[in-house]
Amino acid sequence: MSLRLIFMGTPAFAVPTLTEILGQGHEVVACYTRAPAPGGRRGLDLVKSPVHQAAERFGIPVLTPKSLRNVEAQAEFAAFGADAAIVVAYGLILPVPVLEAVPLGCLNLHGSALPRWRGAAPIQRAIMAGDRETAVMVMKMEEGLDTGPIGMAERIAISSEMTAGQLHDRMMVVGADLMVRALAALSRGSLGFTPQAAEGVTYAAKITKEECRIDFSKPAAEVHNHIRGLSPAPGAFFEVDGRRVKVLRATIGEGSGPAGTVIGENLIACGAGAIRLLEVQPAGKGLMNAADFARGNGLPAGAQVG
Repeated sequence: MSLRLIFMGTPAFAVPTLTEILGQGHEVVACYTRAPAPGGRRGLDLVKSPVHQAAERFGIPVLTPKSLRNVEAQAEFAAFGADAAIVVAYGLILPVPVLEAVPLGCLNLHGSALPRWRGAAPIQRAIMAGDRETAVMVMKMEEGLDTGPIGMAERIAISSEMTAGQLHDRMMVVGADLMVRALAALSRGSLGFTPQAAEGVTYAAKITKEECRIDFSKPAAEVHNHIRGLSPAPGAFFEVDGRRVKVLRATIGEGSGPAGTVIGENLIACGAGAIRLLEVQPAGKGLMNAADFARGNGLPAGAQVG
């Protein structure tokens, strides 16, 4: 049985879920997303979100309220008469009147093994913490931050070299499939929900600019996790001779020395062990092989970075 749905999402991560929902024959009566924001080459054009663009291609009405806390916005939401709402990286808090406006509830696709990594940056935080496994989950939303019961889950292994970008892309596909399976069960009245465990709660705070700087005083394994957890965006970085360099890919190398010291070709000593640079992006330039960067810009043995 097809359902009458409202879709709420903003980034590219949410688009496959919207596409799969429509492909399964569900009716999406409205899409809620972030309002167009300045962008383009010079930041002068207003750029629509990926979900906004996809919704227009499918002929779905698009709404971009700045808040859902006012009575007018809540009444407009309820007036669509949807059975449920699907939320994927939307960006706005859903107040109780919105959560209660759809009889089958608001289902959120969340990229972590809840209750671990509730919050804004679960993909990055899982890798930065060195987690070897995560999950994508369909959760029934309630007033608390990612505290709702779980309807379905799919576990995903995190390999030792996987970046946040690679995990994001994997979750994007797995999550879309998971949501349509959850909606099929919901339409049959067979989707059950299990409360989250009370133990093991952690929070995935939004990534700040300050924490993107690489701290080479930490062990090489932690530095490696930090780099891959922030790749490709916002990107972990160091500075050398006043130049900022983002590190998009690295691996654990062999060697030791004072933390932050170049001890070999593209090899930087950490608090324990060393990190070998593989791909970097100097400020104002494109992505390049670390060996090319070292030859063209100079990372001589003994140089200090940080």
